[in-house]
Amino acid sequence: MTNRSRLTGIWYVLPALAFVIAFTAWPFLQMVWISLNDWSLITPPDFVGFQNYLDAFADSQFWVSLSFTLKYTLYITPILMIGGYLVSLLVTPNSGLSRLTRTVVFTPVVIGLGASSLLWYWLFSPNYGLVNKFLMDLGIIDSPVLWLGVDANLSNWAVILSITWKVLGFGMILFVAAIQAIPQEITEATMVDGAGFWQRVRKVILPLTRRTILLVTLVSVIGSLLAFDQFYIMTAGQPRNLTATSTFYVYLNSFPYLKLGYGAALSMILALIILGFTVVQMILTRRSER
Repeated sequence: MTNRSRLTGIWYVLPALAFVIAFTAWPFLQMVWISLNDWSLITPPDFVGFQNYLDAFADSQFWVSLSFTLKYTLYITPILMIGGYLVSLLVTPNSGLSRLTRTVVFTPVVIGLGASSLLWYWLFSPNYGLVNKFLMDLGIIDSPVLWLGVDANLSNWAVILSITWKVLGFGMILFVAAIQAIPQEITEATMVDGAGFWQRVRKVILPLTRRTILLVTLVSVIGSLLAFDQFYIMTAGQPRNLTATSTFYVYLNSFPYLKLGYGAALSMILALIILGFTVVQMILTRRSER
């Protein structure tokens, strides 16, 4: 490679590198420094070392929020993955009905999360929402149910329903792209050998789309661990902060409570957890390539 080619490559990479430094690396370093200080918006920073991290591990509400976030992630990830994959299997053929179905399922993805959460907050309203009315008309319930803010488990499942409606189409599109990338000759060969649909799914489609499955799983897990908008709008952490996710608890400490250093330390802990999931995904991806 000539020096001219190297300089050309550097000039192409430079804008992306500058963007990463300005909007990722530098803010991250700032967050690390803030997490080592006792700092609010009305007092100057006071260096305390790792005291904020020690306080986090001794904070019972932090563990409540973290355990609730992990439980939410554990519940919603299989729903999104299995549901998205099953829908993608149904709509992979490029027929008119399949394209229409893909469009309908994907449409909620483009709706803002805040707008979607407000919509479902209204739908779950005990007085005016359509969910209670629908269930009462079917005779499933006798009186309106308080879906949000009273029972933590009920609120969790209500939010899961609202997020599944919105996010399912995102995974479906990625799965459809992966399935359609499988050479047609392979599918035709399995059909000639007499393999049924579910045999082709288990023996051919699943192994060949394993990398996409792992990638979509990681994206879904990260999105669930960073859940904020839907719980902020639909439950506001109620009852008794039992539905306050980790990100919501970071927000409470950083802004309403003005504990920027402690909020930054909580953010660092959450970032390390997400890094752990990313490393696991990379290891599984490498093993799937062998």
